[in-house]
Amino acid sequence: MQTIENHDEEYFKLQPKRALKALWKLLADPNDTAQVFTIIESLAGRSQLALYNRFLEDADGMRLLRERPQLLEKLGDRAYLESLPADSLGRAYLKFIDREGITPDGLVEASVEGQALTLDEESDAEYIRLRLRDTHDLWHAVTGYEGDVLGELALLAFSTAQTRNPGIDLIVIAGAMRSRNLDVAKRALAAYRDGKRAAWLPAVVWEDLLDKPLAEVRRMLKIRPTAPYTRMRPDWTVDEGVIAAAA
Repeated sequence: MQTIENHDEEYFKLQPKRALKALWKLLADPNDTAQVFTIIESLAGRSQLALYNRFLEDADGMRLLRERPQLLEKLGDRAYLESLPADSLGRAYLKFIDREGITPDGLVEASVEGQALTLDEESDAEYIRLRLRDTHDLWHAVTGYEGDVLGELALLAFSTAQTRNPGIDLIVIAGAMRSRNLDVAKRALAAYRDGKRAAWLPAVVWEDLLDKPLAEVRRMLKIRPTAPYTRMRPDWTVDEGVIAAAA
């Protein structure tokens, strides 16, 4: 197995020009999810090493690296998710992806398109990267942030408090400025604070929680679901009406 420390310096090299080019495309089309992965990869640098070291210090993180469960298999099993209790996290996740018209494979395709580095599939670094990708929409379900532009920015603000990735910081700051809406900045800041307050989600063994009541999972992970908000469209304008947090 190749641990993250064994990667050469090219793996940790910052690529600001590539990140800014991707950011320009993302701000023009917030639905271009591949650019998110490009920005995160381009500016990750040694934040990946810090993330890996925290996995080694966490009992569940060590379990994940040792057992390598494949969460995507469960999230892609619709029959399994539909068999779960109506109030469960798994059903909340299913409601989220149905409401947004997305599938687990969508993030996979976007990450492949936006990734330039080729990693050893057996490396700890690659497993952690894929794990974070595959849990993204579960984070939506458990926090209550929708899949609109504002919801994505807020969840990224929550995420940067958890992962300390400079690329995510850049997306959140640029997105808040692009929106020209003070409420967006306020919600992003509140989401960041919520991320600081919550349990450390990267190492959560979500496979053990899918059948648990969503309210119980939120209490366990110290997550306060977001308050209702007005959806923001990809053209950076808002929809009429207010939506409720996912439940």
